[in-house]
Amino acid sequence: MPVLVELFTSEGCSDCPPADVLLAKIDATQPISGAQAIVLSEHVTYWNHQGWSDPFSLDAMTERQEQYVQRFGLDSSYTPQMVVDGTEQFVGSNARSLVDAVEKQIKVPKKSVMIEHAQWENGAVQFSIHADAPAGTKLVAVLAANSTHSEVARGENAGRTLHHTAVVRVLKEFNVDVADGRALKLAAGPLAEKNQEKVPVRLVVFLADRKTGHVLGAAEQILQQ
Repeated sequence: MPVLVELFTSEGCSDCPPADVLLAKIDATQPISGAQAIVLSEHVTYWNHQGWSDPFSLDAMTERQEQYVQRFGLDSSYTPQMVVDGTEQFVGSNARSLVDAVEKQIKVPKKSVMIEHAQWENGAVQFSIHADAPAGTKLVAVLAANSTHSEVARGENAGRTLHHTAVVRVLKEFNVDVADGRALKLAAGPLAEKNQEKVPVRLVVFLADRKTGHVLGAAEQILQQ
């Protein structure tokens, strides 16, 4: 059963590396029976003024986390934060909370989401999706660098080499009527920049309820640039 695990993180946050390691571990080992953990590292921008500008941070990730802050009734954003299927949030380094949340979500019926076709073409990903998409949902498509690393020179993690998994570089929302097999396109954006390593890229797609943000189904495919 696919379960989406989002980690809001920053290279400027000294509490974040253990959460980065936990996300990488669950991705690599898939330790929860019956669950396919589809993971995303979402680097936020609000740590960038504290000595180190995270090269993977995006305003879109800060905005996405703020939506969760409002939905969960939190006082403010924080890192590291994990969100599982848009339904539960907790401190991102808490392995027990992660396991509990994933085990809970595999018991929830999911909608079918299938990536039928995906390939690189002229600096973009061309793809098509078939999904059992009910009214009131949206289709979210993400391109994430399979793995990245940084030599952090300043800030709370100065002197450390940090490794990240499934780092979101592009996120786009679609109306669900496109999940009928028609051709779709995602511009590669930061993944196409000359100084970016040609690492494998994950295409992650998921259905989300427009009101609650709950993830109703998800799928992923790894592509070579």
